[in-house]
Amino acid sequence: MEWEFGLFVVVYLAILFLLIHTAITGISPVPTTRAVRGDMLAQVPGDVQGKVLELGSGWGALAFALARRLPRCEIVGFELSPIPWAYSRVRLALFPQPNLRIVRGNFHRTSYHDVVLVVCYLFPGGMRALRPKFEAELPSGAVVISNTFAIPEWRPVRTIQPQSDPQGPQVYVYRLPESLVE
Repeated sequence: MEWEFGLFVVVYLAILFLLIHTAITGISPVPTTRAVRGDMLAQVPGDVQGKVLELGSGWGALAFALARRLPRCEIVGFELSPIPWAYSRVRLALFPQPNLRIVRGNFHRTSYHDVVLVVCYLFPGGMRALRPKFEAELPSGAVVISNTFAIPEWRPVRTIQPQSDPQGPQVYVYRLPESLVE
């Protein structure tokens, strides 16, 4: 009975902490569905080599999938919310991926100059805030794949409507510099 109470307290505190962090940041960690994750992975160019960022990596499902799909790339998942970040770190400790790092930090404070691929599922304000950083720092040829939310004033090279959910969110694919033309 004691371990059950202990487990209850841990789960309760984790949920409470998650809710408090969501209230502070205004963003809740929402995982990408399996079907959309598959659609996003299908958009990753086959010749990608270099540094790949997942912005807002949450519980780590997409970051782990990217690490498996791109074994020669350095995958860095950024997550600010402590509970999903901790979960991803534990998962990484239990199931190591040598090319994957999970970072608890603000992805606005990292350089994008050597990044070849950015994958994200961020709210519209986040996409708007990242646009100038993408334009200033991402190298020519870099690809950005976004779940649900478009980059304001950019033109995607492809927009995918997941077949599993014709009314659901779209996946936007951008390539610099051609996407910068509105």
